[in-house]
Amino acid sequence: MREKVLEILSRARDDIEYENETALIDDGLLDSFDIIAIVSDFNEAFGINITADELEPENFNSIDAMVQLISSMK
Repeated sequence: MREKVLEILSRARDDIEYENETALIDDGLLDSFDIIAIVSDFNEAFGINITADELEPENFNSIDAMVQLISSMK
């Protein structure tokens, strides 16, 4: 799953070292347009439905947080 998440993130923004970042939202590396695209791809790829309630910075600040969010929804 982690590899698929990384693939989706890299398609959205290939200029970020996702494995090394822990503040993707807080540091402004990903903006709202990036998150919309990423969430859409996550929903499609993993058969989940990330809602507005889950759109909290702590769920998207790192690849680990995103993997945990997706895992909790499966």
